[in-house]
Formats: sequence, structure tokens, C-alpha cells
Amino acid sequence: MRQTIDFQKIQKRTRTRKALGNVIIYALLTLWGLIVLFPFYWMLLTSVKSYGSYNAEYVPSFFTLSPTLQNYADAFTTVPLGRYLLNTLIFTLITTAIMLVVITLAAFAFARLDFKGKNAVFTLFLSLMMIPNELVVITNFTTITNLGLRNTFLGLILPSVTSVFYIYLLKENFAQIPDELYYAAKVDGTSDLRYLRRVMIPICRPTLITIVILKIIECWNSYVWPRLITDDPNYYLVSNGIQEIRENGFGRENIPAMMAAVVVISVPLIVLFFIFRKKIMAGVARGGTKG
Repeated sequence: MRQTIDFQKIQKRTRTRKALGNVIIYALLTLWGLIVLFPFYWMLLTSVKSYGSYNAEYVPSFFTLSPTLQNYADAFTTVPLGRYLLNTLIFTLITTAIMLVVITLAAFAFARLDFKGKNAVFTLFLSLMMIPNELVVITNFTTITNLGLRNTFLGLILPSVTSVFYIYLLKENFAQIPDELYYAAKVDGTSDLRYLRRVMIPICRPTLITIVILKIIECWNSYVWPRLITDDPNYYLVSNGIQEIRENGFGRENIPAMMAAVVVISVPLIVLFFIFRKKIMAGVARGGTKG
């Protein structure tokens, strides 16, 4: 009887410790979530404050009783933000599409095709990841300038149509697909491109979707390269637009309108993430298909 009572006490103590541990974990996660989300809240809050009320705040206010959408109108009238959004959309879609074709073919070649020096070439290819981005930017700038492609979409797109990291990631996924599938397809007379299109791409779709999302985010947030290669407003991207606002002095004087422009630029990426969040998680968690 005493042993039963002691066992019940141990169970109760264990449940209490587990519940206390869960409370602490969720409290820390909630605190971390608030810290991460606070900059987005502050950006949105500032974008709906009027110019007068924002500048009248000696102590920053964490809410406003008189929100306004005038800042969003000012963001589009101060600079042609709509045209910059269209330019960014064109740049992002074309760059991502071309890059997807390039890295898929390159990853397939390294994963499935046999040719002399493949391992040496792949090792040399991976070594490019050790080169600082600043050196690559200088080389790309010189090349694009010598080709006379400044202030063109082609000049914006070309340096971004491949990625060593994405090729490596996709190659590792392709390499884990069972060899038996490839040999069976070859026996049936299937070409390499048909096998790639019908078998490998569908199996590795989560990884491909993750790569596409990451590339879209990269292109949408691109800043250094567009600033270097374009000085014609007809080819400005949204990053150029924000900088143009600051250079005109408007960003320093009317912070709420500038925050409104940042909100407009951020919305497409946020919507994209919420639509494909499950695919992104699946692609990141997936180490490859094991046969």
C-alpha cells in the first residue's frame, strides 16, 4: 500500500515538473516571437501615423488613436513606386526562371552523368563559394560594363542566373534517388532529359520549391548590384526606390511615408511565405529521397 502511494507521488511530481518545463519553454518562445515580430509591428504602426503626430512624439508611442493611409499615397506619388515594383517583378521572375533551368541541368549532370574529371570539376565548382562576394561584384561590374549592358534588364539578370550553393543542394537530392530507376528508364529507351523531367524533378519538387522561394526573396531584396549597374530610373528596382526617397530628403523628413513604402514592398514576400510555408518547411527538412 505504501509503495502504491509513493509511486503516485512520484507520478504527480513528474507531471508537475513536466508542466512547469512546458510553461517555461512556451514563455520563452512567446518572448522570442514578440522580439522577432516587434520590428514588423513598429514598421506597420509608423506607416499609419500622420506626419504631425509622429514628429510630435518626444517619447515613442506604441499605438495610435488616429491612423491614416495618406502615407501610402505619398509613397507612390513621391517616387514612381509602382514602376519600380513592376521592374522588380520582371527582374525576379525572369532571373528565377533562368536560374531554375541552369541549376537543374547542372545538378543533373553532376549527379547522374559520367564524364572525365567530374569530381575534380565539382570540387573546383564548390571552391567558388570561398570567393568573397565583393570580388565577384567587381568582376561582374567590369564585365557587364565592357559588354555595354548597364541600364538594361539583361545586365541586371545575367550575374544572378546561377548559384553554386543551389546546384550543390539539388545535386545532393538528385544523387539520393535510387540508381535502379535511372537504369530501368534507360533500358526502356528514355532520354536523360525525359528522365529528369518525369522522375527526378517530381521527386525533388519540395527542394525545388524551396530554392525558388529563396531565390525570389534574394532577387526582391537585391540592393548592391542594382545600385551599381543602373542609374536610369526606368530600370530602378524597389531597393533603388527606397534609396531615391532618402537621397531626395523625403525619407529623413517623412519617416511614416517611407515606412509605408517599406510595408508595400514587404507584403508580396509575406504573402508568398504564408502560401508556400508548408512546402518551404518540407524542402528544408527533406534531406533527399532514400530508395
